[in-house]
Amino acid sequence: MKWRGRGGAGRIEDRRGAGGGLGGGGFPLPIGKMGGGGIGTILIVLLFLFISSRGGGGLGVDPGTGQFQQAPGASATDLDKAPADDPAKFIDFVAGDVDATWKKLFAESGKTYEPAIVVLYDEGVQSACGNTPSTVGPFYCPRDRKVYLDLPFMEQLQRRLNAPGDFAQAYIVAHEIGHHVQNLLGVMGDVSREQQENPDSANELSVRVELQADCLAGIWAHSAYRQPDLIQTGDLEEGLGAAAAVGDDRIQKQSGQGVNPESFTHGTSEQRVKWFRAGFDGGDPTTCDTFKGDV
Repeated sequence: MKWRGRGGAGRIEDRRGAGGGLGGGGFPLPIGKMGGGGIGTILIVLLFLFISSRGGGGLGVDPGTGQFQQAPGASATDLDKAPADDPAKFIDFVAGDVDATWKKLFAESGKTYEPAIVVLYDEGVQSACGNTPSTVGPFYCPRDRKVYLDLPFMEQLQRRLNAPGDFAQAYIVAHEIGHHVQNLLGVMGDVSREQQENPDSANELSVRVELQADCLAGIWAHSAYRQPDLIQTGDLEEGLGAAAAVGDDRIQKQSGQGVNPESFTHGTSEQRVKWFRAGFDGGDPTTCDTFKGDV
């Protein structure tokens, strides 16, 4: 990606080196038992409203009225002073670009998109969802509406999971912000209630949530490809490779376990690639209904 000099989100909290505690839930682990009835119908309606409010594009639901406070971490000025090879600069750009995509989609239906704050960490981190060790990797906390990115995991993605390239890392950022979009839409709350009422379906619902976030990441990728001189040859393949790398089946195989579909919480490599590609090919949020039929 030709991203340098394009600006960024300016909402980065840099907690690298601050340490952390124990606990967990995140990426590539499940967001948690997020836990209503009729979840499939609710999501179909939500996704339909992306286009129904104005006859083409946009969002037709109120994402909420929660207010964000200014992040106490690193500011855009701080990042400007950081070394040229500081990965935080790339994360700042991607987060800003993903937010711009969703800001446009929300605005097309007369709504206001509330950007997520991005927290960088490397030795564990404290969030409103608890204490999380560095072994968990990137995750989204719906309680404080922040994305937590473990930069060492980004390096592991390239080395251990065989998913190199900056667009592979951008896919992770876009996936986590996809969870933020789901949270603004009320999807995560609906799923959490459904999981609590029907615990036997908890894993299946978790998979559908994660695949939808992959599709939403694809929506951003579609937008990125339409920008002049941003995308380079091979970028899409890097993103698809990252989606495949974090499939439940592939991770279980690499860890030496037998593949156990009943334990899946994020979906197979094939499913993750399928839904990321679905978002990318159409650039239309209505294609991201992972709660209808088979996935």
